[in-house]
Amino acid sequence: QLVESGGGLVQAGGSLKLSCAASGRTSSTYVVGWFRQGPGKEREFVAAVSTTGDSTYYSDSAEGRFMLSRVSNTVYLQMNNLKPEDTAVYYCAHSTNAFNSMNVITLRQYNHWGQGTQVTVSS
Repeated sequence: QLVESGGGLVQAGGSLKLSCAASGRTSSTYVVGWFRQGPGKEREFVAAVSTTGDSTYYSDSAEGRFMLSRVSNTVYLQMNNLKPEDTAVYYCAHSTNAFNSMNVITLRQYNHWGQGTQVTVSS
């Protein structure tokens, strides 16, 4: 089971740190990806981290503002300088597929998803 937490309401320019905790499975054996789905939009890739934590990949919108880290069975997404367009439900997911730029951005490459956490950024 994957459980996201850390979402909330923040003003533009603020920060939030999301957590993705895995229970019943060892997170370090999976690629972990973060996706988001804004109102009326499709779910989109945000960031992903390899099984070892040594490699990360970010969307253009996340690059330079968001940072991934993984400690034990939890993966964190530190989000800085948040913008109103970052408003969305954020999901984490596990993948057993190879960590590369094509796989990590593709929803169907992930086989286990959390329920999501709401992030709202006010202007």
